[in-house]
Amino acid sequence: MRGERDVLARARVTAGACGFTSVIKVHKVGKMKVQVQIISACQDLRSMNEDLALVDCSKGVFGKMIDSVIYQVASKRLKHPDCPVPCAIIKTIQVELDGAIPKDVIIKIERSG
Repeated sequence: MRGERDVLARARVTAGACGFTSVIKVHKVGKMKVQVQIISACQDLRSMNEDLALVDCSKGVFGKMIDSVIYQVASKRLKHPDCPVPCAIIKTIQVELDGAIPKDVIIKIERSG
C-alpha cells in the first residue's frame, strides 16, 4: 500500500494539431479527493489548475459525461472540444484512486483516399 508521499499517477498527452504536450499529475489527498496539476505550454489547459486544485471525486467524476466536473471545467476553460486532455485527466484520476490500471490510450487518426 502506498504512503501519502509516494509516487502519484501521471499521464503525458501529445494532443495533436496544436503541437502541445501536457503532463497531468494526480495525487490522492483523501479517500475520494485528489489534487490535479496540469503542466503544459497551453495556457487554457494551465488555467484548469485553478479549478482542479482539489477535486471531490464522489461528485461528478465517475458518473455520466455531462455531470463530470472535469468536463464542466474543460467546457469553461478550453476553446477546442476535441482536446484529449480532459479524458486523460479522468483516466489518471481513476489510476490514482486504484479504480483502473495504468494502460495507454491510443488515438490514431488517418485520412484515406
